[in-house]
Amino acid sequence: MTESLEFSALLRLIDERSAAFRSAVADAPGLDAPVPSCPEWTLFDLVQHLGRGQRWWAAIVAAGPAGAPPPKDATQAPRELEALLAWYAESHELLLCALREAGPERACWTWWSAGVSPANAWGVARRRVHEVLVHTYDAQLAADAVQPMPADVALDGVAEFLDTCNSTPAAWPHQAATIHYHATEGRSWLLTLDGTGAWPAPLTDDAAPASASATGTAEQLLLFVWGRRTLSDLKIDGDQQVFEQLIAWEPEE
Repeated sequence: MTESLEFSALLRLIDERSAAFRSAVADAPGLDAPVPSCPEWTLFDLVQHLGRGQRWWAAIVAAGPAGAPPPKDATQAPRELEALLAWYAESHELLLCALREAGPERACWTWWSAGVSPANAWGVARRRVHEVLVHTYDAQLAADAVQPMPADVALDGVAEFLDTCNSTPAAWPHQAATIHYHATEGRSWLLTLDGTGAWPAPLTDDAAPASASATGTAEQLLLFVWGRRTLSDLKIDGDQQVFEQLIAWEPEE
């Protein structure tokens, strides 16, 4: 169920969201500020996590096709604000340079290769857009200055999460079910859960009836699937237990 965002648009969005992330960090009361949406993390921990992730995925993309990823980056980020922001900016540029050099079709290792999201640089770029998008929200929350997400980016974020995190051939261990997600901006998605695994698709008029459905803005839905919102923040219809089972599910392939 991949979307049709051009590779160049994904690179632009990574750049835009990273700029918003750095701005939120710079505006926060300090690097020791707690991040409410990431328990036990400080803002410094958040920046280090995202920067290390950018460096790791840059190495993954640069390596091309591989049976396993390179070791995770263990670089210790500097603890002074200006130096930390410069380190993160360097991490960001390493990722963008690797993606530009690779081009969208270069295959690479990904942890989602068994699902529907492509295991290539395009798929990595799309994943990193939404990793930065959600962590920008985390940083803004720590700074007590949350800004609305761009609706079009949040809409793709819901679809991307389903494509990667809710797309697997691992058998669903409960009674077969279907989930409908409805964004108030006019987009809807179907997630089928059964013995063949979990499979997302755009919701069509002839889709199976929902065992359970969730309705909210694109931003609310995105923050819910990423664990930043709860079921109580959405309009839930049908069997709420299906959502609870999905949240608790850790499939093994």
